[in-house]
Amino acid sequence: MFQAAAWLVSVFYGLTSNYAFAIALVAVSIMLLLTPLTLKSTKGMLEMQRLQPEMRRLQGLYKSDRQKLNEEMMKLYQEHKVNPLASCLPLVAQLPVFIIMFRVLNGLSKIGDDGTFNPSYIAKDSKLYLALDKSKEMLSFGLDLAKSPAKVMGEDFVKGIPYALMIVLLAFTFFVQQKMIASRTTSASMSPTQAKIMQYLPVAFAVFQVFLPTGLVIYYFTQAVVRILQQWYITKRFYGHDGSIGRQAQEASKVASDMAKDAKGKPGKALKPDKVDKPAPVQSKRVTPSKNKPAPSGRPQRPIPPSKRNK
Repeated sequence: MFQAAAWLVSVFYGLTSNYAFAIALVAVSIMLLLTPLTLKSTKGMLEMQRLQPEMRRLQGLYKSDRQKLNEEMMKLYQEHKVNPLASCLPLVAQLPVFIIMFRVLNGLSKIGDDGTFNPSYIAKDSKLYLALDKSKEMLSFGLDLAKSPAKVMGEDFVKGIPYALMIVLLAFTFFVQQKMIASRTTSASMSPTQAKIMQYLPVAFAVFQVFLPTGLVIYYFTQAVVRILQQWYITKRFYGHDGSIGRQAQEASKVASDMAKDAKGKPGKALKPDKVDKPAPVQSKRVTPSKNKPAPSGRPQRPIPPSKRNK
């Protein structure tokens, strides 16, 4: 897998003679391969959203029987031919790609015993190998793609400003992409606070890129630009008219949200002070009767002898 990815970088470098362009073209190629999977997962997610009112109804009917609820949910999925895990497939597919690209970029800029690059995973007669071999930098547009932005800024802050601007630009593209998704997504189970967290979470991921090789930042920036184009196409295809599956999913999500609010009920009104139940008074139980008072009923009273009646 590492050799295949490195070979792809080598091929594009042979065509462009530029490291940044070669890495960007790899990102575009991978995104094009994942586009059918992304479209399929998006449609599956919208199908799931259309079922939210029925899912809410089942949750209300079987809230005390978890096993029965799961059985009814599976029947609902099978009846409508919906896979609840379909929306996770693009994310699962991108995780190994991230690991592969990280290893490839580190392998291409691996330092040998002489202190220069000794590239791995590519043929020694390739144009990319000849360009990197015996070199100490992977320069493209004045940026060393082998170093992380954090390392460059640590060595020379002024020199690291362009690297920092790249991270800011990456965070901006992540934010735009997530905002496009959030503008058309309605979830009955997600609060406004959770929605904001999901919107700004990719920005935090962009900041994490400051510790990764700059070549990987180029890779993710290119992917983010392609994703923005994908989201524009998805909006046009699935939300283009009133009868589209996206509009139906939005309406279903609103209905499910109203059902969830009704299920919680309205908070009860506070009782007035005169209507509050007062605790019952505590009755004292005496073991011995008080003086000059008759003994409690149920116990016979001892007669007074005649000799003491006049005293």
